[in-house]
Amino acid sequence: MHKNIYCMFVFCLSLWSLSGVLGVYEVKSVTEGESVRLNSDLTEIQRDEEMTWKFNNIMIAKLKDSKSRFYEDNAEGRFRDRLKLDQTGSLIITNTRITDSGEYTVIGTSTDSTLNIFRLTVYAPVPVPVITRDSSQNSSSSSSSSNCSLLCSVVNVSDVTLSWYKGNSLLSSISVSDLSRSLSLHLECLDDFYSCVVNNPIRNQTQHLNTELCQTCSEDFIHCCGSTEAVIRLALSALVGVAAVAMLVYDIISQSLQQEQTSLSN
Repeated sequence: MHKNIYCMFVFCLSLWSLSGVLGVYEVKSVTEGESVRLNSDLTEIQRDEEMTWKFNNIMIAKLKDSKSRFYEDNAEGRFRDRLKLDQTGSLIITNTRITDSGEYTVIGTSTDSTLNIFRLTVYAPVPVPVITRDSSQNSSSSSSSSNCSLLCSVVNVSDVTLSWYKGNSLLSSISVSDLSRSLSLHLECLDDFYSCVVNNPIRNQTQHLNTELCQTCSEDFIHCCGSTEAVIRLALSALVGVAAVAMLVYDIISQSLQQEQTSLSN
């Protein structure tokens, strides 16, 4: 019984191998405009092998007798003058575009076996985000924190994340899938530790907050820095005042004691 199961396993494994599913699946990511190399991983012995490259199961290139041939019309001309095969059969794509994202397969023609499979993702360049005053919020006088409402914006982007940070701590975040999005932030107190970050899986851009954006806040300190910060500062001021009074009382009592001791000694 066990022998039959073992024989069946070996038979199925042989069929799987002969079917050509031998390639290694590899994920690659680049920024639009960069070049990318998809390796065939052929050894010295295998370099005489004829091979075919496919994009989403459409033939785009072939290496035969050390001569390259490209089938640009098969992929609607999207790779025109941007493909290159080196002596090992590795595929090089120059000046990559978003539309180049997809699955690339290299197949050994003589054995009809898959040598490698690539999942390529081409991301749009990540712009530097822009921080501005949120005019829609700042125009309202009903909110005490409106004068410190800021807006971080990005345009011409897709599939990125837009986030506000204070130091290394994440305050808020949204996923951006359209071409123009913004993320607002209501601050309690301004300092140099706030920043806005836009990123995709391979790139990020950071814009640090310019505190001058909120220097024109209301004259009322609470309006600019928020009630929490104001309470803390007022409490500290009160403690300093109490300490000063205590020191003054201590000096008065010490002087009185000294005068009494002087009178008694005379």
